[in-house]
Amino acid sequence: MIHIQFIKYVVIGLASNGILYGAYLGLTAYGLGHKTAMTLLYVIGVLQTFVFNKKWTFSHQGAVSGTLIRYILSYALGYILNLLALYYFVDQLLFPHQIIQGGMIILNALILFILQKFWVFKESDNKTTKLHVGHSTTPLSKKSRSKKRKKKKKKKKKSRTKRRKK
Repeated sequence: MIHIQFIKYVVIGLASNGILYGAYLGLTAYGLGHKTAMTLLYVIGVLQTFVFNKKWTFSHQGAVSGTLIRYILSYALGYILNLLALYYFVDQLLFPHQIIQGGMIILNALILFILQKFWVFKESDNKTTKLHVGHSTTPLSKKSRSKKRKKKKKKKKKSRTKRRKK
């Protein structure tokens, strides 16, 4: 499962970051500062990829509010790391910003996948619901709920058949 999710994540990331990196190079070529361009495009990228990663990569069905907050916090961490890298390597050590930004895209992608897989879109939020049995509650997966419904239908059908025979 993690393998398929990672492939989907990479597809979304390559498409999004390819377009955004092209926009970054264009904006900086026209005179916008490298940190300003990164900030603007970072915000656009976060909002755009949230939708795709929630629906397609992780097939997350949990509440949007908590998930979006965790998503924004994880990307805030990525943003701070990216900004610090640009400040240190470009502004202080005078490396070319194009190379540093390209490297940070890859590093941030790996960090953010791990955060999204195990924190933002965690499976415990995803496909569980509570089934009330007496006074206790038991979390069930979508598959388990479906099996329970089928059993109930069979039981009802048997009950009706027995009544008809009498």
